[in-house]
Amino acid sequence: MRKVVSRDGTTIAYERAGEGPPIVLLNGAFRDHTIFDALVPELAPYCTTFVYDRRGRGQSGDSPVYEVEREIEDLAAVIEEAGGSAVVFAGSCGANLALEAAMAGLAITKLALHEPYFRVDGHPKPPLDAADALRTLVADGRRGEAAEYFLTVLMGLPPEAIGQWRQGPLWATNEANAHTLAYDTAICGDFDVPVERLAALRTETLVVNSDGTSDWLRAAAQATAKALPNGSGRELPGSWHRVETEILARVLVEFVKA
Repeated sequence: MRKVVSRDGTTIAYERAGEGPPIVLLNGAFRDHTIFDALVPELAPYCTTFVYDRRGRGQSGDSPVYEVEREIEDLAAVIEEAGGSAVVFAGSCGANLALEAAMAGLAITKLALHEPYFRVDGHPKPPLDAADALRTLVADGRRGEAAEYFLTVLMGLPPEAIGQWRQGPLWATNEANAHTLAYDTAICGDFDVPVERLAALRTETLVVNSDGTSDWLRAAAQATAKALPNGSGRELPGSWHRVETEILARVLVEFVKA
């Protein structure tokens, strides 16, 4: 992977592929750049893609104390590598980070967001000390429990679904990246859509959700699109918290080139 140094000296690893307008792909909780392994080949004939390992994951470095501002600076460093400005596509908690970056004034030409993490319309919020609980579990060496806590308390998955995850190939990655779950929780703040702050964001933004996702994730996507002056929403075919790759790629290419 290529490397770029963020403002605080942390090394951020990224990959570049394709030809065309630049688009930076930003992952959510648990994952690193490999979450986009299927999407990049679909985009590469039309866009120059930049995928990177967020700090604390994969081949990127980390800092002793986490601050959301440092992750914004990491994204800024990748955008600089992309030529100084870029479209950004981000999912889940990564979508929250992308919104924070756009509101901080990064050179994001357009935003495409997949199911940002907010709680609206009476859907119960996670406890506000969730990040502290996650840090404690990881500090105690209970990474598997931290992953379970995030999936149950923050994502609302039932025990049987988590049991299936534990048997799957991605669970080892969940545990390896469990220390970053507190990072993603911090990014989400109080879990409310920041309506007043978003009202000042003029960046053209597309917010998508899948037709098979949870009600609370659908409501969050719709509320985010509604709060943005230049926002629009689309529901696309998919499953829980996931849009079908070929369809997502087609929508992103259309959005980038429009």
